[in-house]
Amino acid sequence: MAALGLRAFGTKGLGWLRRNPWAPLSAGFCSRGPGPRPTSARQREGIRNIVLSDPKKRNALSLAMLKSLQSDLLHEAESKDLKVIIISAEGPVFSSGHDLKELTDEQSPDYHAEVFQTCSEVMMLIQSHPVPVIAMVNGLATAAGCQLVASCDIAVASDKSSFATPGVNVGLFCSTPAVALGRTVPRKVALEMLFTGEPISAQEALLHGLLSKVVPEDQLEEETVRIAKKIASSSRPVVSLGKATFYKQLPQDLRTAYYLTSQTMVDNVALRDGQEGIKAFLQKRKPIWSQ
Repeated sequence: MAALGLRAFGTKGLGWLRRNPWAPLSAGFCSRGPGPRPTSARQREGIRNIVLSDPKKRNALSLAMLKSLQSDLLHEAESKDLKVIIISAEGPVFSSGHDLKELTDEQSPDYHAEVFQTCSEVMMLIQSHPVPVIAMVNGLATAAGCQLVASCDIAVASDKSSFATPGVNVGLFCSTPAVALGRTVPRKVALEMLFTGEPISAQEALLHGLLSKVVPEDQLEEETVRIAKKIASSSRPVVSLGKATFYKQLPQDLRTAYYLTSQTMVDNVALRDGQEGIKAFLQKRKPIWSQ
C-alpha cells in the first residue's frame, strides 16, 4: 500500500505487446488532467492492453490512476471488436496500492471516501465487464495492487512476482483488498497475509488460487497473449454470457445455481453463435461467429 495484449499473429517472441503497432484508442475517450495519463491503452485484433504507466510512483493506484483505468475499461466496452482485456504495468512493481500521500489528513474525509469508492467501482467493473480481464504481473503487487490482481478473471505472473497486503504495518488495514483476496484464496491464507503483511511468492500465490499460471519472466508476454488470443477466437456473446452467469451463480445455493445455469444454457442454445457452433461441430467445420 506504499506509494503504495483473434487470430494467430505468429510467434513474435518477447515484447510482442510493446513492439507491434497497436491501434491507440480513440483520442479524447479519457478525461485528461494536467500531465500525462497514468495509464495507456492500445487495442489490436480484439485484445485491449491497458498499461499502468507510472513506474516512478510504483504504479500507485492514485485517484487519477483509478479514474484512468476505469475509463480505459469502460471505453466501447460493448463493442463487438473488443474480446479480451490485458492489464499490465511498466517497471518492476505491478502496483503498490493506494497512494498514501492522498490519505493523509491534509485531504478531507470526502476525498478519502472518493478514493476508496472509485477503487471499489473499478474492482467491481472488472467482474461485471462483458469480456474477460487478464492481469499480467511481472513484479510486486501489494495492497490494492494485490486486490487488482485478485479481481481479474485470469492472472498470469512471472516467477519473480510477489504479493502482499501490508497495510497493517503502516496502520491502515487492507480492508478493501480483503474483499477480493478473501474471495480468491482460502480464508486462513488471506488472514495471514492481512494480519502479518508478509509477502507470498508467485508459486505460493498459484498454489492458493490467486494466480492462474506462473511462468518464467521471459515467457510472460508470450503466454498471456496466447491465452488472450484463444479467448478472442471464441464468440464474444457466448463468452460474455458465460462470464456473467459464472459470477451470478457463485454465491447461490446448489439448487438455485443449477436453476440459473440451466436457464442460461437454454438462452445460449438460442443464440445465433450457439446454433452456429453446434452446427459447425456436427458438420465437422470451423464455426463462423457473428463478429
